Amino acid sequence: MIPRNTLCLWYDGTAEEAARFYAQTFPDSAVQAVHRAPADYPAGKQGDVLTVNFTVAGVPCLGLNGGPQFRHNESFSFQIATDDQQETDRLWNAIVGNGGQESACGWCKDRWGVSWQITPRVLSEGTTDPDPAVARRVFEAMMTMKKIDIAAIEAARRG
Repeated sequence: MIPRNTLCLWYDGTAEEAARFYAQTFPDSAVQAVHRAPADYPAGKQGDVLTVNFTVAGVPCLGLNGGPQFRHNESFSFQIATDDQQETDRLWNAIVGNGGQESACGWCKDRWGVSWQITPRVLSEGTTDPDPAVARRVFEAMMTMKKIDIAAIEAARRG
């Protein structure tokens, strides 16, 4: 069954590799199907992998091997909520340690250029706390980080 809404991610010949990495890295993720081009197309030949159906943390996606014309950028990202430092570290290290790159405030980019926000739930709760002083402290603490340090966020929350 084809989902009603699917995120389409553009790759330059590496959609299957990316989909398999995501399926191995994130819970509730899998590769459902790999489809080959029925004829030659601008970015490939008949028989090349054209599209890959996969899920990332339950979100249906389609990887399209469309060629080099379009690149991923930070205007789109997956935000993955984590429950503890161990999960935060595991996901962050999987992305950054496999050819990715660190950014600020819990953001990182995988080797295909897709942006990820590895966001501990305590951070989201803290930045939206009804007490503006708490929200500000948590936000200011986050602004100094690359990978989120949950202990530091909890300390900022307590004041």
